[in-house]
Amino acid sequence: MIPRYLVNFDTESIPCVYTDVIVIGVGIAGLFTALKSAEKHKVLMVTKKSLLDSNTRYAQGGIAAVISDEDSPAYHRQDTLIAGAGLCSSSAVDVLVHEGPAGVEDLIRMGTEFDMEDGQYALTKEGAHSQRRILHAQGDATGAEIVRALSEKTKQDPNIDIWDDHFVIDLITENGECFGALIQKPDGQKVLVCANATVLCSGGAGQLYRYTTNPDIATGDGIAIAYRAGANIRDVEFIQFHPTALCYSGAPRFLISEAVRGEGAVLRNIHGDRFMERYHPQLELAPRDIVARAIVSEMEQTSSMFVYIDFTHESEETVKHRFPTIYETCLNYGLDLSSDWIPVAPAAHYMMGGVETDLYGETVIKRLFACGEVSSTGVHGANRLASNSLSEAIVFGRRIVERIDHLSSVGAMPALSVNDEGKEPMTQPVVEKKLKLQKLMLRYVGLKRSGTGLAKGYEELKRHESFFNSVLSKREEYEFANLLTCALLTTEAALIREESRGGHYREDFPERDDLVWRKHTVFNRMNGMTEGRIDEY
Repeated sequence: MIPRYLVNFDTESIPCVYTDVIVIGVGIAGLFTALKSAEKHKVLMVTKKSLLDSNTRYAQGGIAAVISDEDSPAYHRQDTLIAGAGLCSSSAVDVLVHEGPAGVEDLIRMGTEFDMEDGQYALTKEGAHSQRRILHAQGDATGAEIVRALSEKTKQDPNIDIWDDHFVIDLITENGECFGALIQKPDGQKVLVCANATVLCSGGAGQLYRYTTNPDIATGDGIAIAYRAGANIRDVEFIQFHPTALCYSGAPRFLISEAVRGEGAVLRNIHGDRFMERYHPQLELAPRDIVARAIVSEMEQTSSMFVYIDFTHESEETVKHRFPTIYETCLNYGLDLSSDWIPVAPAAHYMMGGVETDLYGETVIKRLFACGEVSSTGVHGANRLASNSLSEAIVFGRRIVERIDHLSSVGAMPALSVNDEGKEPMTQPVVEKKLKLQKLMLRYVGLKRSGTGLAKGYEELKRHESFFNSVLSKREEYEFANLLTCALLTTEAALIREESRGGHYREDFPERDDLVWRKHTVFNRMNGMTEGRIDEY
């Protein structure tokens, strides 16, 4: 059984630090929210590695916003709702498409330099977008540019303190209110941080899978600690597998951006045949879940581990200019994007679900907010529209700060004592446990699922729950506890949802069922639920 707290502690014997706002995570959501909060409040940013380590840093494609006169919020709204496969919150999508441009302007004022062409912002088109609305930077290094600009500004802000190499173990709550967090310092000592508001910006859970585009920090920490604290966890069965990650011996699953297909690249099977016309009228620009499953189908039919992405119709000069990072990375492994077909395969990329919030980023726990991939705002539904994630982070980051501005001061940290009597020392190395979990998730809870496989996977995961009875003290142990929590929730949600929709595909229920399943799966530990609650859409 998943415990309320992972470690023993006594709030009256641990040092306590006070601040106005805690921001957990340093991707675009964390950096942007911290900077906006710091205009009026003292902010503490906590990161388990460093200021430059986040998923945002690896984002290639760009940020979606209505900038062009030929585009409109109505078009952006329609594209988002279609991609979301009936599970988007229309009000959340309205917020995104109408407030996104102002958020982009904020990024520009904060120093982000997006690519220009002829005095205008260069816009590209990605999968399932009907218009060119993707702003990018340095060709295919948009995330890195945003992190550069925001992190530089963050380091200069006198109202922001940054704690590198600190791990947030758990949130401290009482009577449905969050008072702050229990944090482990680099030397292993623990400290309490009490704050008027705590904002989870800790990213997703890509490390649930053996093959992922995410860095090793993406271990589902925010979702797990929010679940233990009593927040609602919604729609975590919807995992987006990016269709085109580099699949080459000796190379990591490096992302080949959606924008490459947006600029005309085509997909071919190992026999050289272009195949997307057999799967969707939008061809290579179909929604990501459709493209990913089409690739897997071609791999199965041709007994191959990959397909090819072909961008050789463009000149070497154009490829180098538009996609310098992808070009250089491929070249490091002896592959030339301008003249070679690049082997690719799907890899875990993004979790559509997460910690449920309202339209101002607040969870069901007072003073606890969530922003970015860790959150479930309702924008993405069952399948995220390409490049909407960066927009979501800044739009809801601004709204979170609006709510924080009106919060009263938090009370004193509650007196709380937790002991670990009866817990056993660790026996098996965590690295072995993590690899087994990743293989299990890939096999049973991957791109294609079935009731039989999910039930078997869930049964195996439940046997891992004995891990929670171990004495935990290290970052990798906390991370595995968080991954295991996310794996259990994701697998149970996927088992409950007996249909196929967006990023969730059941071979035994291959059709979408709006009559029965236009609903959300929601888990809440504090209500004693052992099965997901199904809320009407």
